[in-house]
Amino acid sequence: MSADAAQSLAERSAAAMYATDRAVQALGIRIVEVRPGYARAAMRVREDMLNGHCVCHGGMIFSLADTTFAYSCNSHGGAFVAAAASIDFLAPGQAGDELTAEAVERWRSKRNGVYEVTVVNQRGETVALFRGRSHQVREPAAASVETRR
Repeated sequence: MSADAAQSLAERSAAAMYATDRAVQALGIRIVEVRPGYARAAMRVREDMLNGHCVCHGGMIFSLADTTFAYSCNSHGGAFVAAAASIDFLAPGQAGDELTAEAVERWRSKRNGVYEVTVVNQRGETVALFRGRSHQVREPAAASVETRR
């Protein structure tokens, strides 16, 4: 597949996923960039995302990282889900922070992949490090991506 075709597939896959991704839409997560094996997404920390310590709930940060991971591993077409994931929280997110997650594909076989995601705030401070392993549940089919557009 040419680089242009791979990029087009990544963009179509992301658009199709986002169109029906109610959780991501509700959290206000924006898909900023997608390329084959790569994704970047952002989310503003709202007041309703704060926990009992008045910092961003870890689940919200995990959701941003997991979403970015999902868009990265699904950028090749097909249907991939998380088989495993872990996160290290390194700094708290605060109300009003703009968190950005960047997912990079580190390894991929036909049905599995390993991805690393870094979450930073608007000052470039690392908030979390996430590692996910994907598993393919459906074979890629250009027609299925086309019909979801």
